[in-house]
Amino acid sequence: MTTTDQQPWGRVDETGTVYVREASGERAVGQYPDATPEEALAYFERKYVELNGQVTLLEQRAKGGAPAADIAKAVANLQAALVNANAVGNLAALTERLGALGGAVTELTEQQSAESKAQAAAALAERALIVEEAERLAAEDPAKTQWKQASAALDALFSRWQAHQHDAPRIPKGEANELWKRFRAARTIIEQNRKAFFAELDSSHKDVRNRKQQLIAQAEALAPQGADGINTYRNLLDDWKLAGRSGKKQDDAMWAKFKAAGDVLYGAKSEIEAVENEEFAGNLELKLALLTEAEPLLTETDRTKARTALSAIQRQWDEIGKVPRDQVKVIEERMRKVEAAVRKLDDDHWKRNNPETKARTEGLTGQLNSAIAKLEAALAAAEASKDAKAIAEATEALETRKAWLKAIGQ
Repeated sequence: MTTTDQQPWGRVDETGTVYVREASGERAVGQYPDATPEEALAYFERKYVELNGQVTLLEQRAKGGAPAADIAKAVANLQAALVNANAVGNLAALTERLGALGGAVTELTEQQSAESKAQAAAALAERALIVEEAERLAAEDPAKTQWKQASAALDALFSRWQAHQHDAPRIPKGEANELWKRFRAARTIIEQNRKAFFAELDSSHKDVRNRKQQLIAQAEALAPQGADGINTYRNLLDDWKLAGRSGKKQDDAMWAKFKAAGDVLYGAKSEIEAVENEEFAGNLELKLALLTEAEPLLTETDRTKARTALSAIQRQWDEIGKVPRDQVKVIEERMRKVEAAVRKLDDDHWKRNNPETKARTEGLTGQLNSAIAKLEAALAAAEASKDAKAIAEATEALETRKAWLKAIGQ
């Protein structure tokens, strides 16, 4: 076999050895037994193509912003692989491209370092916000805190912390630890406040339950008194309202017992009223008849006649006695209207005949009559002299005095 120059970057000699041409000279890269020179050379050219593909892929990864550390590691591996690489091709060009990638890695490292710092700063700020929200919850007045909402908010904050810790960019360990200490301290305060609040609430509820149990016992003890125990029960009801609450479920159960004790008393009262209503039904009919007789006095103008008639009706009214409870207010209001109308007749009569008022009225009447006579004479004189101004003044003054006289009823 003779030496063959198959292509610019390599050749195959007569022994089947394949060489690659480099700046320093030729270098044997291997043999490909039982093959033609072209096949042997092509085999090692494919090795070069594979190396070229790896360099190209690495260049694309660098442009795509792959982690600089990964790129640097891959560059170092490929540079090592190119030294004495068993391949035929422009190995110097690949080495040059890898060298350029080394410079790009430095730039990429600086860029990614800046981005990493910015992301870490943003992550630090986000995690600090979670801590501040927890500290705000911890600073609330336990007595005013809505603990159901506060506990849910704390759980949500802890979930946010865990998700942020897992998904967000890493932040410096020292700052992360400091934020965790603050978050843990806030969560501890919230838990302590919650436990203290509910411990105090349980104690308060226990006192309320004891007080209400006593009120229930007192209310149930009134049962033998029947309707006579209602006033005492009402006082117990006032105490019940002042006792406070002890939890909805327990309060509802205790209230049912307390109300049942009251229902016994009011039931006894209802039975008595039912008997009374039946007994007093006849009295109601009699009083309604009296009202029919009394209500015409609403339009009566004779004071003496009205007073005499009303007095007779009132005597009969009192003699009749009680009526059913649900009718008491209705008929009493109707009778009050009649009494008010008759009383007004007396009041009006007294006003008209009060000696002092009468004397004042008569004195004023005399003065007005005298003034009217003078004004009428002045008006007549003005009309005789045809003095328009004097006529107008005398007319106005005369009408005023007559209106006053009419107002006092003369």
